[in-house]
Amino acid sequence: MKPSPKSIHGPEVEFYLTRSDDLQKADLAAIEAAYARREDRGLYTAFEPSYLLAAQERERHLLRLLARRGWSSFKDARVLEMGCGNGTWLRQFIQWGARPEDIWGVDLLPGRIAEAARLCPPEVILKCGDARHVEVPDGSFDLVLQSTVFTSVLDTAMRVRLAREMLRVLARKGLIVWYDFHVNNPGNPDVRGVDKAEIKNLFPGCHIFLKKLTLAPPLGRRVAPVSVSLYRALSCIKPLCTHYLGIISKP
Repeated sequence: MKPSPKSIHGPEVEFYLTRSDDLQKADLAAIEAAYARREDRGLYTAFEPSYLLAAQERERHLLRLLARRGWSSFKDARVLEMGCGNGTWLRQFIQWGARPEDIWGVDLLPGRIAEAARLCPPEVILKCGDARHVEVPDGSFDLVLQSTVFTSVLDTAMRVRLAREMLRVLARKGLIVWYDFHVNNPGNPDVRGVDKAEIKNLFPGCHIFLKKLTLAPPLGRRVAPVSVSLYRALSCIKPLCTHYLGIISKP
């Protein structure tokens, strides 16, 4: 059963998903401040060599993992991204063949949803609100993605609730795609890595495959402008990789 597209998309976006009562204004302000500190320093653009190489590597490995699990097309696949930001991943799924009307994005911050609305096709469903409470029936999506969201959620209980919601909206034979830091960033107190043990606790009883990926960004930013070959060689040394790319499925 497909979720019902209730939101309005376009220049005037309706932010109809209300934030839960337990998410206090102070919590929202802290999240907004954290993202403001990290956003748009020219690091997250295809013109930044290490960002481009990391994105290409991630795309290649993810498609390979999905193919190994029987995926050969995104046609008719219902996709949800938790914490969609400006919709970079949503647009990527469209390039891979997903239909815009089958793609949903949820983000807590109105400014990020408004930017996604400007950049994504109008058929994409965008919801501004708390991803721990997505107003859709159980099992609505074939693929649920989170990309560097959990590391920005410092409260363990909030992480657990977000993971439970991802499992709730996932179809019985669907897949969760996980991409996030497994290490802490000593220079950024706004994030906390999620290691393998915690991922297993977040998704108890699930089938979990994790692959270390993405050369440590500070190193990658130095190496990529000098040598693509060196960047790719170093990214094969797993102790130098800072993220997990994972596939999670229900038991």
